[in-house]
Amino acid sequence: MKVRIPNSGGPNNMNQMLKTAQKMQEDMAALQSDLEQREYTATSGGGAVSVTVDGKHLIKSIKINPEIIDPEDPEMIEDLITVAVNEAISNAAKNAEEEMGAVTGGFNLPNMPGMF
Repeated sequence: MKVRIPNSGGPNNMNQMLKTAQKMQEDMAALQSDLEQREYTATSGGGAVSVTVDGKHLIKSIKINPEIIDPEDPEMIEDLITVAVNEAISNAAKNAEEEMGAVTGGFNLPNMPGMF
């Protein structure tokens, strides 16, 4: 029994795939650089605490409304800061995932061995 392998376009198709992969890699690198420069701000406690992180998930600033400072209840401020930090980091990660997905066409490249 003979098996027929469909013609996949030969070397021309492979060259086109490599060019496409290289372009995708360049686009991803440019987007990653852009994403790292962006800032994401989140608030908690109705705006009592505001946290800004960058695209690398590093905290750039924390602002606390002085009216909520109660020396008898430091846990409240700690909780508000934690909520705002987590939300800002989550927003940055979600934005990066969405934009990278648009560039990669939905491929999950970090989980594909040998890709980039």
